[in-house]
Amino acid sequence: MHRPAPRDPVDLVAGARRVAVLEDVVDHTNVGAVFRSAAALGVDAVLVTPRCADPLYRRSVRVSMGTVFQVPWSRIEWPEGVQTLQRNGFSVAALALRDDAVSLDDLAADPPERLALVLGTEGDGLADATVQAADLAVRIPMSGGVDSLNVAAASAVAFWSLRAR
Repeated sequence: MHRPAPRDPVDLVAGARRVAVLEDVVDHTNVGAVFRSAAALGVDAVLVTPRCADPLYRRSVRVSMGTVFQVPWSRIEWPEGVQTLQRNGFSVAALALRDDAVSLDDLAADPPERLALVLGTEGDGLADATVQAADLAVRIPMSGGVDSLNVAAASAVAFWSLRAR
């Protein structure tokens, strides 16, 4: 397989309205599932941090149903990438289990024109530095005593709720 040359992340998101950022997601299945949801739900680009699993790994490609070849993506330096996105007109929303997080419903009711949604690694979630640097923390409202979803499931819920309309 010929691996395409890496794209500059700033150029990649120049015309984007919705961007997903995967911070250190290490499971190739989750990476593929996020790409599939991104393609299905109108995410314009995906950025992955240096320690994130390779979207072109065979398992990621398979789970994505090939959408890793459809959705533009690149690696971004991290955590300085938060400021890069902000300088380029994005509101950065960290999907995080925090007491001060706004409800996804509230964000979806009045979303910013350009939004980068940051999703964290399995288990630990996002780094504190990422959440602090983001413009806001967002939490998916849940019931049944459940506090979180798998990163792939959470991405699908958030992408659908925040899709550009």
